[in-house]
Amino acid sequence: MRIPITKYGLPQVIIYPGLCILVMVIVALVFMNTVVVWLVEVLLAVVLIWLLSFFRDPKRDVPSGGNLILSPADGVITDIEEVYESDFIVGRATKIGIFLSIFNVHINRVPCAARVEKITYRKGFFKNALNPISGKVNESNEIWMVRIVEPKDKFLVRQVSGAIARRIVCDVKEGQEFSGGVIFGMIKFGSRTELYLPAGSAAKIIAAKGDKVKAGLTVLAEYDRTG
Repeated sequence: MRIPITKYGLPQVIIYPGLCILVMVIVALVFMNTVVVWLVEVLLAVVLIWLLSFFRDPKRDVPSGGNLILSPADGVITDIEEVYESDFIVGRATKIGIFLSIFNVHINRVPCAARVEKITYRKGFFKNALNPISGKVNESNEIWMVRIVEPKDKFLVRQVSGAIARRIVCDVKEGQEFSGGVIFGMIKFGSRTELYLPAGSAAKIIAAKGDKVKAGLTVLAEYDRTG
């Protein structure tokens, strides 16, 4: 039986709810049948439910097709712009920024069938991830990848911490190959994920700013099947 909680939630998914339940018991014993105990118990119950839901890992039926570029994260697209990427793509790139609130699924997925070329971690600040500038100055982790199927474009996914997020998880190694939609990590609590595609790529961007997206389900860009 599949448990819909990500392994990346350990030890938090055990420790935090455990502490929450312990506090609920203590409050109940100390305050007994007072209004205070009911208010506190309800509040703690809400927190407990949120803690468990944050680390949820819903089953996803990833769409097939080597021509699809899928969203690497759940959330809302805050920006789509052309930038110059100097480290891996080395040229003009289309950046798609996705903001993840504390209520979104925080698991990251590989956008398409690809091979991991390099992983680059950078220390930084913890500014509000809703601001696109956070992608440049916040703590981040970049996964450089190359498509396995033609066209073998380079692209990268950047995991960015936020004002609340303080833990980036990346469960991949250089040289590994993945199919599209495979889970590769998560960012714990509010955060941001960015996808960079070569601006000269034949992939057509079909997503738009303000779109709500889901990792491994929502198509962000698509190659012409006849191309």
